[in-house]
Amino acid sequence: MRVCDLTGKKALKGNNVSHSNAKTKRRFYPNLQDKKFFIPEDGQWITLRVSTKAIKTISKKGITKVLNDFVKYGKI
Repeated sequence: MRVCDLTGKKALKGNNVSHSNAKTKRRFYPNLQDKKFFIPEDGQWITLRVSTKAIKTISKKGITKVLNDFVKYGKI
């Protein structure tokens, strides 16, 4: 399933709108990437399927803090 492992972002529903204003259903998928992160405290690598927004957050705060925050607030 196309869901971010950290943020829980998933596909949204919407419409394709043609020039004649006819509407057909479509889906807006999150920009997910399979990314490996090194956790220095454990000395191991983990692979997560995360959104690009989550990757930016991890780059800013660090993987350990982000994982602790998501566990702390019950998102994992």
